[in-house]
Amino acid sequence: MTVHVLPIVTGPFQENAYLAWMDSNKTCIIIDPGDDPERIISEIGSQKLNPKAIVNTHAHLDHIGAVDPLKDYYNIPFYLHKDEAMILDNYESSLTYFGLSPKPAPKVDVWFEKEDKLFIDDFKIELYKTPGHTPGGTCLIIEDNVFTGDTLFKGSIGRTDLPGGDFELLSSSLKRMIDEIPDTHYIYPGHGPATTLAIEKVENPYLN
Repeated sequence: MTVHVLPIVTGPFQENAYLAWMDSNKTCIIIDPGDDPERIISEIGSQKLNPKAIVNTHAHLDHIGAVDPLKDYYNIPFYLHKDEAMILDNYESSLTYFGLSPKPAPKVDVWFEKEDKLFIDDFKIELYKTPGHTPGGTCLIIEDNVFTGDTLFKGSIGRTDLPGGDFELLSSSLKRMIDEIPDTHYIYPGHGPATTLAIEKVENPYLN
């Protein structure tokens, strides 16, 4: 089944929010809506999509800024790994640290925990935990598409110098990805262009 993926670059951190929908219908999942909710709503309208849920790879401020407006607008649930609770709790202070206006953290409707599958409407989302950038960082695998958040970028990896970061843990997560995820899978990172694991094995200095 073909999965359509539309990246939307949002906010001052140039974060990638994603809309993913099946070829068979127009139901969609919103992944990591970091900012600019009006733009995301406009794109959803342009594509005539029907959002069913917001699912995040992690809870850093540049990935969750548009969660509440989208939850309210579409009346849909927000999914997040339970180990991201401490990151979410620091949301307001993180905004202040980066000189942004503080606002309450979004409320999580469904905390996931195990490496399992989420079944949301027609979507089967494989939860692939990759801690290191944050404690509960989780890649979301839909068919042959891997939404890596800030675990893996084209040519780089996520930083580990923020609270909850752990370089050794991230290195272990990346090694596991190399060993277990097919080279042909598309990588959709939290910042920057898409890539594949095959390309990153050759060109990414952190993986080779």
